[in-house]
Amino acid sequence: MRAAVLLEIGQEKLEVLDDVEAVGFGPGRVRIRVRATGLCHSDVSAMRGVLPQPAPFVPGHEGAGEILDVGDGVTGLAPGQRVLLCWLPACGGCAACRRGQTQLCLAGFMNAGTPNFRRPGGDVFGFAGTGTFTEEVVVDAGCAVPIPDDVPFDIAALIGCGVTTGLGAAINTAQVEAGSSVAVIGCGGVGVSAIQGARLQGAAQIVAVDPVESRREAALRFGATEAVAPEALADAKQRITAGEGFDYVFEVVGTSATARTAYETTRRGGTLCVVGAGAMDDDLRLNMFELFFDEKRILPSLYGGGDVLRSYERTIALWRAGRVDLASLITHRVPLARVNEALEQMRTGASLRTCVEI
Repeated sequence: MRAAVLLEIGQEKLEVLDDVEAVGFGPGRVRIRVRATGLCHSDVSAMRGVLPQPAPFVPGHEGAGEILDVGDGVTGLAPGQRVLLCWLPACGGCAACRRGQTQLCLAGFMNAGTPNFRRPGGDVFGFAGTGTFTEEVVVDAGCAVPIPDDVPFDIAALIGCGVTTGLGAAINTAQVEAGSSVAVIGCGGVGVSAIQGARLQGAAQIVAVDPVESRREAALRFGATEAVAPEALADAKQRITAGEGFDYVFEVVGTSATARTAYETTRRGGTLCVVGAGAMDDDLRLNMFELFFDEKRILPSLYGGGDVLRSYERTIALWRAGRVDLASLITHRVPLARVNEALEQMRTGASLRTCVEI
């Protein structure tokens, strides 16, 4: 079986190999033929060692495909069924799940330490317990979420991570109010989805902030009312909010520097929503006086900050109704054999989302 593998943390390129085997099939598990997968910035972060992930590993966690086989005890799924992959499935029984915070369930994270693949040289892991840069993958049944027949595989793959994360940050976590002012720092696939979420919520001003001109232009097509380079953000804050700051600021980069900028761009009493996945050793510095005096809400948003299954259903409904544009998020397409082109497109900012077709 063919798969793209990162052999060592820190390598810039993936090796597309033909000697990879999907392992772990058995009770409670399903085998999936992957048809499409998106390249998410988290994949690149794991390759660089910013996010913890054992190596060697197959990147990819934003995928969709068809079920090939189901193990004993699996109900509600059958061979031939179309599914998207959920990299953070809810167990349904832990304290977080019982509180209704299924996005905080740790069951999915536990899968990351179990190899999903094997090569003649030894075990290979799947990123975030999945690993979708491959022809086939074996995952827990909870990771396979059925999708309607009218949802294309490429659209379903985006819903599996980036779109759900961005839309959910605006709708679930921040709960953007109609008529409010919004700034989104970082306008890749997740940031543009946050822009669409803010537009759906009725935000009056949405300022997209990104160093790449093509991404700024794209953000305007997805609902931003203005798009500026990072060095022009202070001017936009002054012009639009009379220097007070935005009601909501979304940090979608994942660094302490951009989070600090986002904090300073948020008005007193406003909301900073942290969406970007950063490194464990990258500390955000805030002093105790400003925390008390400014009364700014700092809201991290993991996987859209809500029940992911409900978020999937909502996104499909909005897509069918033409309220969100998902097809235009896919700016590039490459076959698995050319997956390194997708990595370069992300690193340079040329793409919003590259779909790897398998």
